[in-house]
Amino acid sequence: MRIDVVSIFPDYLAPLDLSLIGKARQDGLLDLHVHDLRSFTTDRHRTVDDTPYGGGAGMVMKPEPWAQALSAVVEARPEGARKPVLIVPSPAGERFTQALAYELAEEEHLTFACGRYEGIDERVFEWAQEHFEVRPVSLGDYVLNGGEVAVLAMVEAVGRLLPGVVGNPESLVEESHSDGLLEYPVYTKPSQWRGREVPAVLLSGNHGKIAQWRRHEQYRRTAERRPDLLEGFDAGNLPRADRSELHVLGYDIVAGRLVRRPIG
Repeated sequence: MRIDVVSIFPDYLAPLDLSLIGKARQDGLLDLHVHDLRSFTTDRHRTVDDTPYGGGAGMVMKPEPWAQALSAVVEARPEGARKPVLIVPSPAGERFTQALAYELAEEEHLTFACGRYEGIDERVFEWAQEHFEVRPVSLGDYVLNGGEVAVLAMVEAVGRLLPGVVGNPESLVEESHSDGLLEYPVYTKPSQWRGREVPAVLLSGNHGKIAQWRRHEQYRRTAERRPDLLEGFDAGNLPRADRSELHVLGYDIVAGRLVRRPIG
């Protein structure tokens, strides 16, 4: 996969040289390029922003440097590759999820546009639709100073799904959101620590009971921390033990979906 990132703060993306993503770059599993938007300006001050039409606070990023930068990215795309996806980190975008990470991991070429100030001139995205599949994406319902933090998170979430990046592929299967639930709690040696013991079932050697305990802990943790994930969860083929556990947690199964019982 090729990834291009355009930013006025290219050094912000330096962590992408570290850990598994950095190793993936070294091993040739991830072809990642970071571009300085200011290098695509033409004035001696390397201006990338100006005041907004219509008035208001803040500055807006100018369209021409972005058009030049994105044109250079299009020209560098792999020969014969599909139209690249242009991801624009924005609180006004679709929510970034694990499902979206898996979807993006199937692409050949991703480009990230790191906006700053009050954002990028809207005409850039209208123009970019001729060359990219444009997708505004949000990490969550909050506002950051720029897109770089979001890009670091999304590149890591997508990059770790590429074949060979994570040493043990099984670790991708049993983690939060991989099946719509949060991950179960994990423990390691020693079995007793400061008066706290590892749950006995994990020491039993009974893999069937361990698997059931872990699944039930997923339900419990998800119900406590992210009950929204259980609303509408596909429960049509759940075993009886799972149904019983969910009933204890306050959920009924209606037409194959989980429904929270009214309180009181």
